[in-house]
Amino acid sequence: MTPDEIVRTFVDHYHRRGHRDAPESSLVPPPGDPVLFTTSGMHPLTPYLLGRPHPGGRRLVNVQRCLRTTDLDEVGDRTHLTVFDMLGSWSLGDYDIATSLRWGYELLTEGFGIDPGRLHATVFGGDDQVGPDETALDTWTGLGVPVESTGAENWWSNGPTGPCGPDSEIFVWTGDGPPSGSPGTDERWMEVWNHVQMRHHRHPDGRLTPLPMSSIDTGMGLERLEMVLRGGRSVFEGAGLTPWVGAVRDRWDLRGEDLRVVADHLRSAVVVLGDGVRPGNTGRGYVLRRLVRRALTVLWRDDPARGLTGLPLDAYRDTLRRFRQESEVGPLRELLLEEERRFRGLLDRGRPLVDRVRARGPLTERDYHWLHDTHGLPRDLVDGLLAEAA
Repeated sequence: MTPDEIVRTFVDHYHRRGHRDAPESSLVPPPGDPVLFTTSGMHPLTPYLLGRPHPGGRRLVNVQRCLRTTDLDEVGDRTHLTVFDMLGSWSLGDYDIATSLRWGYELLTEGFGIDPGRLHATVFGGDDQVGPDETALDTWTGLGVPVESTGAENWWSNGPTGPCGPDSEIFVWTGDGPPSGSPGTDERWMEVWNHVQMRHHRHPDGRLTPLPMSSIDTGMGLERLEMVLRGGRSVFEGAGLTPWVGAVRDRWDLRGEDLRVVADHLRSAVVVLGDGVRPGNTGRGYVLRRLVRRALTVLWRDDPARGLTGLPLDAYRDTLRRFRQESEVGPLRELLLEEERRFRGLLDRGRPLVDRVRARGPLTERDYHWLHDTHGLPRDLVDGLLAEAA
């Protein structure tokens, strides 16, 4: 299936079950929202999960572009991306977790044709505040899907405080040969879908109190599902990533993790630029700056002469979504090139400073703070210069 076919199959499945479309939100949350970027499909729906009536009703479905800074250090493996599309469905005080899991199982096995023998589920096994999720456990057992009970891994929250609850994660076997082990013992089990029961509110002191209504929030990464349906080994083989992987590989001699990091970070930087964010030293601007500079650090590790000039951004208009005219791509390219120039200048100024501090011995926390606060050299850049000199 193509990504468009996957989306259509997903949305139609929920339309037939009374769900209405929830509009996709910007990757950049509105003013006043403390979150830097939209990290999940549920984030824009938080007020409705807390009890406010949604104009679309109590059953919703959509596709939401997301960005997770928490996954930056994982990018480079075969399954993690900085920017990705999330397929989501919601029950706002309507049906329960058993219904959600059964519908999810039907979609995966009948709608997408995944062999039931390649599925494994995990459920919340309980802690000192909340008991085990016996409903989810019984539902999976009744469907014939093997289940693993865990602790904190199957508790979902939107932060240290706010709505939260037990979740059930669905994994697909991606290894060769028959499935073995469990998600907790074999990394070839890849998570594709999470079904969360929004039942509690966590307070600053750690207390849990019931929400006004119990809701269901599900999220499934489009790129991971496409990987499963293609029988691939990496999300970078999907339709949305292959143009970037091809452009990077054709332009520079990169392979493996380096190729994936550069392709992901440049693609993500263009998406963020397209949503109006500009490089800076704080907040969203710093996330964008970090993406560009991490890509450049990989490129310059073997050849400092490499640069972003000529990167064919206009060939990847689908990545941008918001940009439709040729004239709108030029300014994005200039912003990337300007950030490259700034980074080269910072490296030129930073090398002698780091060398001088390093000559006294291993860098201390005080050294890192001085280099950052006095000279604007962030820790990851300093570490890069240290590695370069080693």
